[in-house]
Amino acid sequence: MSSRLKTFLAGFALLFCVTAFSARDGYDVFVPIAKYIGQGDADKLSAWFADNLEITVMSMTSDSSRNQAKQILKNFFDNHTPRSFEIIHMASRSNSKYALGQLNAGGEVFIVTIFVSSSKDSFKIQQLKIERMR
Repeated sequence: MSSRLKTFLAGFALLFCVTAFSARDGYDVFVPIAKYIGQGDADKLSAWFADNLEITVMSMTSDSSRNQAKQILKNFFDNHTPRSFEIIHMASRSNSKYALGQLNAGGEVFIVTIFVSSSKDSFKIQQLKIERMR
């Protein structure tokens, strides 16, 4: 094998490892979460919920089980059908990630805050907050 080919393959392997690490440690966790919020799919979104999480919908905060939070979100989506959702800011620190998004639903605009924690290769929503934009 030529040295040029070896160098190319080594570079490609390094790029693949960095990309895979970035995807696992980067923002990819918010892609499906944002998709399900934008679709108003509380069932699929709840698969990302921790067993117990804090959920706030329009100033009503509740420490809830996964099923309770799913029901709260389902009620919100029933009354505010999503038209679009966009992540506008993300940040991370050690084993937690944060996203801020804008939800257009039911003719109103909401700010959505999502806190996600990771353990091993699993991500779970620990806190979800939906507030009317002022």
